[in-house]
Amino acid sequence: MDHNFVFIHFFDYLCATMKTTSKPAVTVITVCRNALGMLRKTMESVEAQLYENLEYLVIDGASTDGTPQLLADWRGRLTRFVSEPDGGIYDAMNKGAAMATGEWLIFMNAGDTFASPDVLSRVFAEDRSQEDVIYGDVVKGGQVKPSEAPHNAHRMYFCHQSSLVRRTVFADFPFDAHHRQSADFKQMKQLWLSGKHFCQLHFPVADFDTTGISNTLRSAGLMDNIRVVREVDAPMEQLRLLPRLCFTWLMCRVRGK
Repeated sequence: MDHNFVFIHFFDYLCATMKTTSKPAVTVITVCRNALGMLRKTMESVEAQLYENLEYLVIDGASTDGTPQLLADWRGRLTRFVSEPDGGIYDAMNKGAAMATGEWLIFMNAGDTFASPDVLSRVFAEDRSQEDVIYGDVVKGGQVKPSEAPHNAHRMYFCHQSSLVRRTVFADFPFDAHHRQSADFKQMKQLWLSGKHFCQLHFPVADFDTTGISNTLRSAGLMDNIRVVREVDAPMEQLRLLPRLCFTWLMCRVRGK
């Protein structure tokens, strides 16, 4: 046997293994309640990801539509799942984050999907060791909606489904479940104002389900944004941000949205 040949191939295998395992662990978290059909779609999208260092958690709010049975059928394909009462979507998301072991967290809720099977591979094709939040574009209704450059805003300028947050950073700024529509907005604003490093990607990360609560209660979501700005921003920033928010909220109320 040619020992040099064996050594070279073993070295190639070792390098390939190290290259794979060097990719940071990513935890995908899906929260749901009585959304069986949409949940299956999301789970299949996560399973189709080509990224290998991945764990997948599903947090179900005690569904009665067959979701617990679906999760049981997927046992072994999911890293972990629970089906129990919770305090709402953001409480469930915090619960999932507390269970996660990955270096990065991404929330892909029932009905949402990754924009393509290679999304996470593209995200981590480069070194992200200096980043705290990574986000990209989103697909809504078949159209790509570009994200904006990082800044302090009156609204979310990217979807949380298209963002990844470092788990240790999330632990310092969990979702404030008192905000029923805008806890993600508050969290991202807090992260920005605390000096965390945001990285914008210029490709779609998620295909966003447009039937969620934030899309059906537009004026309520805007009012929650107003509360967040008043809680988090300094007085001069409030003077800059609140007029536009209040005007948009008023127009939504006039239109019955």
